[in-house]
Amino acid sequence: MKKFIFIPLLLILIAGYTLYSCKPTTHAPEKVIAQTLVAQIDSLTVCKNKLLAAVEGGKADVNQLQQLFLQLRLGYKKVEWATEYFDPATSRFFNGPPVQEIEMASGQVFAPAGLQVIEGYLFPKYDISPKKELITQLKLLQKGCDKYKSHFANIGIFDWQVFDATKLEVFRILSLGISGFDNPLTLKSSQESAASLESMKTVLALYEDREGTESLSAEFDGAIKYLKAHTNFNSFDRAAFITGYGNVITTNITSLRKKLNIRETTYNRLLNMDTKTMFDKGAFNVDAFNPNAFEPGQTAVTTVKKIALGKALFADPILSGTNTRSCQSCHQPEKAFTDGLVKNTIIGSNKLIRRNTPTLINAALQPAQFDDLRAITLEDQALAVVQNKDEMHGSMKVAAQRLWQNKSYRRLFTDAFPQKNRTSIDTLEVMNVIAAYVRTLVALNSRFDEYMRGNKAAMNQEEIGGFNLFMGKAKCATCHYMPLFSGAFPPRYVIIESEVIGVPQTIAETAIDTDMGRYNILKTPAFKHAFKIPSVRNAALTAPYMHNGVFTTLQQVMDFYNKGGGAGLGLKVDNQTLVADKLNLTKKECNEVIAFIKTLDSKKQAD
Repeated sequence: MKKFIFIPLLLILIAGYTLYSCKPTTHAPEKVIAQTLVAQIDSLTVCKNKLLAAVEGGKADVNQLQQLFLQLRLGYKKVEWATEYFDPATSRFFNGPPVQEIEMASGQVFAPAGLQVIEGYLFPKYDISPKKELITQLKLLQKGCDKYKSHFANIGIFDWQVFDATKLEVFRILSLGISGFDNPLTLKSSQESAASLESMKTVLALYEDREGTESLSAEFDGAIKYLKAHTNFNSFDRAAFITGYGNVITTNITSLRKKLNIRETTYNRLLNMDTKTMFDKGAFNVDAFNPNAFEPGQTAVTTVKKIALGKALFADPILSGTNTRSCQSCHQPEKAFTDGLVKNTIIGSNKLIRRNTPTLINAALQPAQFDDLRAITLEDQALAVVQNKDEMHGSMKVAAQRLWQNKSYRRLFTDAFPQKNRTSIDTLEVMNVIAAYVRTLVALNSRFDEYMRGNKAAMNQEEIGGFNLFMGKAKCATCHYMPLFSGAFPPRYVIIESEVIGVPQTIAETAIDTDMGRYNILKTPAFKHAFKIPSVRNAALTAPYMHNGVFTTLQQVMDFYNKGGGAGLGLKVDNQTLVADKLNLTKKECNEVIAFIKTLDSKKQAD
């Protein structure tokens, strides 16, 4: 039934006087922001058209073309906070990595497109031979501009989304922007990050004025000034910028939203919406990729009883077909949940299995599992391992029946999953309790985390220098994204990336390993020899390295990357996604990176 509200005549007259008085009304911030975004997209289009005209005209010199491109990129950085948040699919092709995009569900392949592809045509020098392809890429950008403009002109923006989007953009700058991820040839990270912060400062000032404070604007000014004063990519002190400016800004964005009592509409994601920095304790939601997290009828996402039961099963060989191997046989707590072997053996045999055993620490923070990313959830992973003929050679259905016949396990499952008239244990329940235990193996409590939370004594100068190299000259962070240092792509973390680096078959480095990786799952040429980008956290504890365990020390790993991967070594890797150029890191610099990696060891291993 509709409710009618009767307003006294006097109130109507007062409202009318306010509406038509000479004093202008204050527009809602979100309306002003939407209008500003439309204008910025128009400016972005103008920048694109200028570059397109210069390329088509053929009269502009290299310097002019490069400067026009840099202006175009700065134009995009001004709107990136909004485009990445409200239309990430379009943004993936507007400013995503210059590699093929492959839709896992259908296998459809999309050719590389966007600003990074265009950068490759214009830098370090302009080669006129692919002029036609360059023009095609520039024209494709118009589709993105049209989609952006249509969105911001027609779809409303809510206040809480502005705060969420801007905070995520600062996280994007800290994890991607200052690492050179999307400007590998121009290395204009400082300038582009400054442009993004300037745009967000203007946006949030609309709300700060309402609160009557200027602390956030001052923090933005400080960060922008720092970036403009430190434009050398290799010498930029990322540790100082993150702790001194980035963390402060995201904390103040959160505080301002709370002061204004702007309530968020929460939704499931890995990086919790209310976190102040990426390094806060509890910043990441361990149940984000739990398929049961929001299922109707679930008494809890993860319970103490499920975890205890999962831990018991993890160490029990009852799940294997031969009753001789448990999950813990290969994922040993005292070895950071690896086994320390190059490769373990096929169950009941002396022959080696196909791949090295990866750590399970922080596996819950990945949107897909295994080196070839064939499993979407930890539940899927548990099923695949139990039923793999080489690993456990079991049957989840048979295991569930075996567990039901065991009085102790029957009681534990009944307690963990209460239901009336239970007559069996469901295979999904077995998978879920194992996954529940693995979700407790999240450890973001290293010395690095402590340093980023404000303890300056947690890392020494060599380690801080290694972090700055990792995030800069060494280019490690363009694949191992901070702060998880895995291929889980920040700040949304809905995909995890794979890479083709040309891993050799033996330490002699004379031939590429024959394992085809993701190509075995999806027959796309770009996936030949492609493997998940693993986390560098706890790497000092999880040797040997790579999917085949070919490298036994971090020094060997650093040497491999320093030489440009397989292609840099002279191996035939036609689809290598790792840049084959040498990094030219000195021995001292390599040692500093390794020193930093050791700060990522969890202070107390989950068990």
